[in-house]
Amino acid sequence: MPSVLVTRRLPSSVLSRLQSVADVDVHRGEGPIPADELRRRIADKAGLICFSTDAIDRTVLEAAPQLKVIANVAVGYDNIDVALARSRGAIVSNTPDVLTESVADFTWGLILAITRRLAEGERLVRRGEWKGWAFDLMLGSELRGKQLGLIGFGRIGRAVASRAPAFGMRVAYTARGGDVPVGTGDVPGEAMSLDRLLITSDVMSLHVPLTPDTRHLIDKRALARMKRSAFLINTARGPVIDEAALAWALQQHLIAGAALDVYENEPAVHPDLLSLENVLLVPHLASGTTETRSTMAELAIDNVIEVLAGRTPLTPVP
Repeated sequence: MPSVLVTRRLPSSVLSRLQSVADVDVHRGEGPIPADELRRRIADKAGLICFSTDAIDRTVLEAAPQLKVIANVAVGYDNIDVALARSRGAIVSNTPDVLTESVADFTWGLILAITRRLAEGERLVRRGEWKGWAFDLMLGSELRGKQLGLIGFGRIGRAVASRAPAFGMRVAYTARGGDVPVGTGDVPGEAMSLDRLLITSDVMSLHVPLTPDTRHLIDKRALARMKRSAFLINTARGPVIDEAALAWALQQHLIAGAALDVYENEPAVHPDLLSLENVLLVPHLASGTTETRSTMAELAIDNVIEVLAGRTPLTPVP
């Protein structure tokens, strides 16, 4: 049977299907598999199931002459050198669609938490500093009548937009390349340039992949263009935001607050952000429901099984 490396533990109920058609080697250590160990263990593998924290670069691919399929348990695949993998005969797949709703729900959770100062309030109670109800205690910002600005209007961006009417928010967005995605007619929203979106939005949420064009898309200039009352939300990729610039903007009160689920140098967080009350820091949980993570793992395994059987994967990367 072909051999497959899985770089993190997965539920045994999910792995059992793969084990019926392949010899499965699972990294069971805590955290990502070390790079040198990855290169060693992948040497004789036909398949690889990996995660966004695994760098599948030239050194890894050159160590895997028999590799036929790389299944990334994530929507984004910026951690993989896709062009090189293809040139070496390996098919790359990802897990789109299955996490759209959970990430959209989570995005709204962050929006509500940062605008209503929930984390600040929770910390106040835990420190024993709450003295009781007060008329002007930790006043937040209402969403009704405000503009939600979405940078990126793909599956997740549109799912976030579809929930906005429930909170009385109007939606504006900018799509990659200026194109309006096909099939957005049933989702409310006004297309804008990035500059206009920054100037006019009360809540700005990021939903773009990490590419050379989107790295540090939110920099000092972009932050300075935002309203001083605006909030920034990131459930996309950490390096889309220049964290040093964000810390500066928050310290200078150029924006009202930020809620981050992903980080520029994950799991490290810019030290200046850690001491700020007007930033909510969450440990990469956007797709973190039992149902979604299980479905992601199942789809990745299905992709590997299909390729090893000589068929086309269900969700190859574009």
